[in-house]
Amino acid sequence: MTVRFEEFEGVGSKLYQLNWLLPVLAGLLGLVGVMAILSANNGVWQHGAMQHSVRITFAFMVMIGVALTNIRVWYSLAYPAYFAALLLLVGVEFFGINVNGSVRWLQLGPIRIQPSEVIKPAVVLALARFYHDLPSWRVSDPIGLAGVLFLIGAPMALVLRQPDLGTSLLICATGAAIIFLAGVSWRVITLGSVLVAISVPIVWQFGLRDYQRGRILTFLDPSRDPAGASYHITQSKIALGSGGVSGKGYMQGSQRQGGYVPENSTDFISTVIGEEFGFIGSLALMGLYIAVIAACIRLSMQCKAVFSRLLILGLTTTFALYIFINLGMVMGLLPVVGVPLPLVSYGGTVILVVMGSFGLMLSAHLHTGTPLPRSD
Repeated sequence: MTVRFEEFEGVGSKLYQLNWLLPVLAGLLGLVGVMAILSANNGVWQHGAMQHSVRITFAFMVMIGVALTNIRVWYSLAYPAYFAALLLLVGVEFFGINVNGSVRWLQLGPIRIQPSEVIKPAVVLALARFYHDLPSWRVSDPIGLAGVLFLIGAPMALVLRQPDLGTSLLICATGAAIIFLAGVSWRVITLGSVLVAISVPIVWQFGLRDYQRGRILTFLDPSRDPAGASYHITQSKIALGSGGVSGKGYMQGSQRQGGYVPENSTDFISTVIGEEFGFIGSLALMGLYIAVIAACIRLSMQCKAVFSRLLILGLTTTFALYIFINLGMVMGLLPVVGVPLPLVSYGGTVILVVMGSFGLMLSAHLHTGTPLPRSD
């Protein structure tokens, strides 16, 4: 009985020490998502909003469980988690199911998962572990760079085959951010930038599919196909603009009611918020996201271990890129790609991945005094 009481006391102490600002902000974003999905589906609770609320609640509990787990556990699981996620991506090649013309999902019994979402935090975990174990003098040498390029390049190649250009670019951008934060030399950064610039025309010609090139051309010239490739962006801008400063009111959006904006429960859900709550509502949503990012950066600043610091900053970068790409896409500032608005868009895998990532950040902060092995 004494042991059980001490265990309970230990969990209670950890819960008390947990930085609750991040979970509260994440919960608020989830609530915004429930309300937006409810409106997008004409107020029918069973058509998405109920499922979203259940997923947010379950993911919230997962986040707390991950946060209370000692950071040494996540350090030891970094590589196994990466290769498990990589194996899921390989599984998509052989057993993936087709949804809306893309093969990106695996059906595991009653559960459908999207491995391209799972690989994002797995890449960050692996890179944080890699740089933590890597001696500082090897950060910019060929051996260190080769290891990093494999950890980033392998999942990128598999995701590109699905095809999912947006997610592959997100993985690349997150990896590049971690490389920079790890302290790679400016000589390597300059060389990498030159190689990227040289590869752009090659990728354009041989690495992109026709519809992907079409999306980029549509982004550069939205008027080229207003009833086809430009339809999403055009209708999205109309919906956002029609909301004005203060919006038309909750569930009063005429563009939403007319069904003019496709995917308004998923990738284009911010058009529902912009039309019904206007510029003020959109600004408030962006302010909430900025508060989450600021809270995450603050957590990283209080961590001493390289693994913990890079883990938090890498996951924060992924989260910020979700927001930047999605809102840029909806406003016509970026090409249309399949990147959801985290915790607001409908979608189970993304919710679980984002909340699990927050749990990893909280674990790193909560156990900041826990020593981790380090190579000199």
